[in-house]
Amino acid sequence: MAQHVYGIDLGTSNIKMYSGSSDNILNEKNVIAIKNKNDIFSFGNQAFDMYEKAPSNISVSFPVKFGVIADIKNMETLFNCFYKKLNGGKSVTGSDFCIAVPTDVTEVEKRAFYDVILDAKLKAKNITVVEKPIADAVGMGIDVQSPNGHMVVDIGADTTEISVISLGGIVLSKLIKTGGTKFDEAICGIVRKKYNLIIGSRSAEQIKMQLADAVEPDEDTIAMTYGRNILTGLPNAREISASLIHEAIKELLHQIIENIKLILERTPPELTADIYAKGIFLTGGSAKILNIDRLITEETGLKVNMAENPSETVIRGIASIVMTPELSDLTYIPREKQYD
Repeated sequence: MAQHVYGIDLGTSNIKMYSGSSDNILNEKNVIAIKNKNDIFSFGNQAFDMYEKAPSNISVSFPVKFGVIADIKNMETLFNCFYKKLNGGKSVTGSDFCIAVPTDVTEVEKRAFYDVILDAKLKAKNITVVEKPIADAVGMGIDVQSPNGHMVVDIGADTTEISVISLGGIVLSKLIKTGGTKFDEAICGIVRKKYNLIIGSRSAEQIKMQLADAVEPDEDTIAMTYGRNILTGLPNAREISASLIHEAIKELLHQIIENIKLILERTPPELTADIYAKGIFLTGGSAKILNIDRLITEETGLKVNMAENPSETVIRGIASIVMTPELSDLTYIPREKQYD
């Protein structure tokens, strides 16, 4: 089985693919660049380098929006490109695939993930799906099949998924449209308002990674950013402080915390006791914001367990699931199409 098994995590920002035969993980930007509407110009990290820089005849797009597939055609094209790259340029057929899907979305949206592989003409032997929070939990070393309750919070690019897990299933789950992209938009907005400077989302992401602090921003910590002055229309540069970035993102951070509290209020008492004992498990690429675990602890009174590599917990969880027969019950085949 190990020779022909693959794990797939189609994230909003990054695509991660695991190969059982090589035990390798491919992690690249989930971006495609199309030239003249039909030709693949570039994909992955190289395509992301063109984002907000490409001429009008090259369209650079993210096929996944808010955790679900928004552009099925480009997603299928991207999947085939990455699959060949993972296999050294070859299209291996007759393989098993396991793909992660968000929990709090419609059955049609879940089925779309399944269909990406089904329609890829790879003659897949078996295709199964696993709920992302389950894969997250396995990737963080949680015994998901135990009768204990665990809360997993995954702060991604476009969404935050808050879930309570027990006995290998999802007890409660909530997907909110707050994530790293919203943080970047808020940073663009506050820089424009304070300095009359228009910066791109990539610049906003860079200063967020450098300066963002969820609790105590240091006034003396600054970074230089570049953009276009609204008044003159000319290129300009500004020093941005960590306190300004904190001001931009603090409301969004509290939105996430309020939803964590909401799920905790709805959690059955016995599972709440387990969560109190073990704490909240925090993961996702945007969980890298400095002191976000401390902020959650201060607001909820619960300890927070940070993932070692938060951007790859889902794919590492899938890798464990596909390589461990005892965990096969965590996967399933989604319902047949209801929309033919």
